[in-house]
Order: sequence, then C-alpha cells, then structure tokens
Amino acid sequence: MKVPVKVDGRELTLSNLDKVLYPDYGFTKAEVIDYYSRIAPVLLPHLRGRPLTVKRYPNGVTGQSFFEKNAPDHTPDWVRRVNLPAPGSTKNRETIDFAVVEDLPTLVYYANLAALELHVPQWRVDEDGRALPPDTLVFDLDPGPPATIVECTRVALLLRDVLKQEGLKALPKTSGSKGMQLYADWDCREEPSAYAKRLAQLLEKEHPDQIVSVMTKKLRPGKVFIDWSQNNPAKTTVAPYSLRAKDQPTVSTPLTWKEVESCEHPDDLVFTAPDALARVEKRGDLFGRA
Repeated sequence: MKVPVKVDGRELTLSNLDKVLYPDYGFTKAEVIDYYSRIAPVLLPHLRGRPLTVKRYPNGVTGQSFFEKNAPDHTPDWVRRVNLPAPGSTKNRETIDFAVVEDLPTLVYYANLAALELHVPQWRVDEDGRALPPDTLVFDLDPGPPATIVECTRVALLLRDVLKQEGLKALPKTSGSKGMQLYADWDCREEPSAYAKRLAQLLEKEHPDQIVSVMTKKLRPGKVFIDWSQNNPAKTTVAPYSLRAKDQPTVSTPLTWKEVESCEHPDDLVFTAPDALARVEKRGDLFGRA
C-alpha cells in the first residue's frame, strides 16, 4: 500500500508502512519514519553538509542489507546531491553522486527506503559541493570480547584526559552497537589520521592490558581497539542519533561524561529509539556542536 504525504511542502509517497523491520521488537517501517521525523531537529545538524552513506535493510534487520553511497536514480530532484571523486570504489566509479541530508523531506525519503543506518564522514562540502578540510576528530572504541562497552568507557576516560591536555574537548556517544565513539572539534593542526594514530599508540603503550591500536583480531580479545583510521577522508562513522540494525532499534546516542563514569553493565548504555527521543526531550542535544 502506498500513501502520498506532504512533508514541509514536498510530496512523497510512503510504502509498506506496516512492514516489520525489527522482528524481535515489532518495530515497523512506519515507526522508523516516525522516529527519524521526530529526532530530525537534533539529527539534521550532524548530517548537514556531509555526503551520506546509508545502510539499507529493505526486508528488515534479519534480511539482506547493502551500503549505498550513490543516490538512487529515483531520488527526487529536490534532494541535494554532490558529485565527488570515489577513490577505491568497489564499483570502479571515478565519481559518486552523494546525497546530502539537510532537511526533513530528504530524511523521510531515506527512512522510507529502509535506510536504517546513516553514516557520514568527518568533513563537509561547501555550497558548491567541494570537499572542505575535516572539522571533526573521531575515535571509535571497539571492544574485543569478552570486553564490552564497560571497558570502552574506561578507555574513553583515559582518552578524554589526553585530548584535554591537547586542548581538545571530547564528547562521547554510544555506537548503538557494542562500542562507543569520542568526537572532538578538529582544527587541522595536522593530518587527523596520523594524529589520532599517535594518541592511540601512546595510550596502548601506557595501558597495554586494556588497549590495542592495531586491527589484528588475535591481539584484541579482552581489550579495546582504538580505531583511529575512521579519520581517513574516505571513511564514515555512524551519525549521532542514527538507528542501528540490531535485534532492537538501538540508537547511536550522545552521553554525558557522568554516564560514562558510572557505567557498570553493558545494558546501562543501551538506548532504543523511544529512549533517544525521551532523552532529547529532557536534555536537548548533548552533541550540540554541529
């Protein structure tokens, strides 16, 4: 069944609204669209100007999924697109037409495509669609089982203190999966991947029982991998307030440092779509830096 709607003056056709995209939770496509519509005031500033990569789940989180960088052929004319080089493209493209989500109609359009996960780079484009220097530094903290997000919080506190000494203010969020991320405004003092790698290696040297700075799987059990490579311009990180394709509709959720400091169990930092909406209503955007 198709439903024509008007969103901020734009005409859209929504489809399969009763399709369950999170079977274990009974969360439908209509609820996904509702979540993204309601979270939009705090989400859109973090997407604005950033070329979008989505992970789509047309048959729900238990079905096949695919990453999509190129805006689909049926993308409405009013969706902003930017054509950018695509080094290393898996489809041998020289350039990609990325969408840039800057308004509610575009966000609803992608939600209707079952684009559950929204991923963006650490840089923006200017008004002419040209890439600007990175404005964000990100550290992705990935726990190697049996480590969990609890161990990630301990590493986050160490990293926060190092960044503070460097004159950078870190903001924490959950990944919405099993780990978490720290963001900081970036002043281009040097190449961001090299800078992040150096800090990760420093912490690994100081805390070898807790931290690893290389991706090698066999080195990671029980430790937290500080993934500094997310700062490569070709890479993306899940956006604040994006849904994740887990058993339940978890959200990559901004945190307070008090929550990080007091975390004692992995469930302490699991937030679903309704949780994220309630938090924003109460606290506003804890990532209000964009």
